[in-house]
Amino acid sequence: MTRKTDERIALVCSCEDSMRLDEKAIARGCGAELRTAEQLCMAQLDRFMAALGTGRPLTVACTAQAPLFAQEAEQAGAPAPTFVNIREQAGWAAEGRAAGAKMAALLAAAAEPMPATPLVTLESRGVTLLLGRDGVALDAAARLQDRLDLTVLLTGAEDVTPAATAPFPVMKGRARAATGWLGAFEVTVDGAALPRPSSRARYEWAPGKNGATSRADIVLDLTGNPPLFPAHEVRQGYLRADPADAAAVERAIAKAAELVGTFDKPRFIAFDGALCAHARNKRNGCTRCIDLCPTEAITSGTGPLKDQVVISAEICAGCGACAAVCPTGAATYTLPPPAALARRLRRLLLAYREAGGEAPVVLFHDAAQGDPLLDALARHGDGLPARVLPIAVNEPTALDLSLIAGAFAWGASALRVLLPGRPGHGAEGLRRNLDYANAALDGMGLGHATLRARAIETDDPFSLGDALAALPHAAFGFAPSSHQAAGTPREMALQALRGLRAAAAAPVETVAMPALAPFGLARVATAGCTLCLACTSVCPTSAFSANPETPQLRFLEDACVQCGLCAATCPEKVITLEPRLNFSEAAAAPQVVKQEEPAACAQCGKLFGTKASIARVKAKLAAHWMFTDPARMAILELCEDCRVAEATSGRIDPYAGPARPATRTTEDYLREAERAKPKEP
Repeated sequence: MTRKTDERIALVCSCEDSMRLDEKAIARGCGAELRTAEQLCMAQLDRFMAALGTGRPLTVACTAQAPLFAQEAEQAGAPAPTFVNIREQAGWAAEGRAAGAKMAALLAAAAEPMPATPLVTLESRGVTLLLGRDGVALDAAARLQDRLDLTVLLTGAEDVTPAATAPFPVMKGRARAATGWLGAFEVTVDGAALPRPSSRARYEWAPGKNGATSRADIVLDLTGNPPLFPAHEVRQGYLRADPADAAAVERAIAKAAELVGTFDKPRFIAFDGALCAHARNKRNGCTRCIDLCPTEAITSGTGPLKDQVVISAEICAGCGACAAVCPTGAATYTLPPPAALARRLRRLLLAYREAGGEAPVVLFHDAAQGDPLLDALARHGDGLPARVLPIAVNEPTALDLSLIAGAFAWGASALRVLLPGRPGHGAEGLRRNLDYANAALDGMGLGHATLRARAIETDDPFSLGDALAALPHAAFGFAPSSHQAAGTPREMALQALRGLRAAAAAPVETVAMPALAPFGLARVATAGCTLCLACTSVCPTSAFSANPETPQLRFLEDACVQCGLCAATCPEKVITLEPRLNFSEAAAAPQVVKQEEPAACAQCGKLFGTKASIARVKAKLAAHWMFTDPARMAILELCEDCRVAEATSGRIDPYAGPARPATRTTEDYLREAERAKPKEP
């Protein structure tokens, strides 16, 4: 449950009584000492200063005046308070009078600390390649020449009048491909050519060269051609504008002028290569992250990293699609990490229940799109329903199954994710996770109610309000789990799903899951399995394992991430994947898939191989001339050491072949023909 007190003070202002404060409900669930005000930022600022003077952690339920409160705290030499918005997200609503439990939940969740985000540094010295087709490129270069180190590359498709002077290089060529990021671009150019000095009314070009490479810190693309990068809008340092759109060109010029210096960007993804299930022994397994990355920031590793993927922090734009679908937890989002966000989500939901709330709906949203919509809905519409609990995330597309499943385990009756009307890059991973959650709920008999987990794709605050207001009041009818999330996102997802099943007392043991779900069975057709154990050598999570004491193949279903490496490696092709959730106790313990009686060496008694495999080999070789001699066949019953000793003992000639037929001459054939003639009577 929520912590009753950590000596924190919660300062809650009614904003000049524009919203009603249910002090009993707030105090019951917020996990702090509640102090209220009506005009905290002005006439009652002394109440803030008094709370600040206690030296205790402080949460202020006001974001509109956060700069003022932060300034006062700084001047007083006190730590900055935590701020939370209960006005637009709770109090300013048609159901605001019933939002006490929500306010308590928002206050409790805001007190959960978030770790600092790691950073990656990009450095740009201003070396710029300006791609253009006409005079617009030269005009843009003339405006930037004092701030950037420019080279202009014209396509040559249109005639361009040379400038009277040459303050920056101008060349002709076609940018065929590009790689890199801000501070480290490489552009491959075909037909690269210098202008002739005698160019008069238009540039005349010298002979061109294909495959030239241009290195730059910034690429400003004014060609109007297709972009050089996928998801080019989020490739830092690559600026693109249609030369016919004067406003777009102006924005690109202004942005380019700012891209000189050292820049810090979040390292959105933390990656642990030891957990990656991408490849083993030159066989590809899991490619979920590579398939979904919109910026091509993820590639297959080479050299020492050949069995894992490589994520470029410089290119990554932070959509989080890779982390959302990574089945092992090798790739995790850092802004914030799933475990930290899970703690905040847990406090939000358990505090809401403790404050007397029922049937909560979790609404995940971001700041860029979500905050303005919630603000507009509160100011110009009915606001959020009292049971809708908003929780801000950096990118909704980074939500993994552990957070979605956790929300239901901790008491959410429904979950909605707010996306733009035209969803951005990386939304496919989120949709998969919503499907996985709905499949799990359906399998446990907890689904339907117009789908428990869905995305709302809209840019209209009133459409958002209507969609939320229309949700059925369909609580599960049982006390939620209060488990603490721990481990990798996959482990947290399993904890949440098991906690939900236990709370619901659902009798089902297995639930079928959609394709690519990170849980399931690797089914082995045991009749065709030869116990070669190739699957155990490639399994990245040790779901398949061998028994060192006896010929045996074991499988641990809880560890299987459905990467497919076992099926790709199995020489007999007897392994198939079956995505599912298995709640039985057997899934948590290794199960024997196949075992055979070991074979003992006929000479030294050492155990080697299996009797069945030796019998299969002997049966296949029985008709071969090399094994017609029983002594040779008996070698197969020896271990590798005794087999060598026997073959070199002299008792068996390893080079001997079958008996050669006697030599026959022409005289032999004639003699036989003569004998075959019938005798005269």
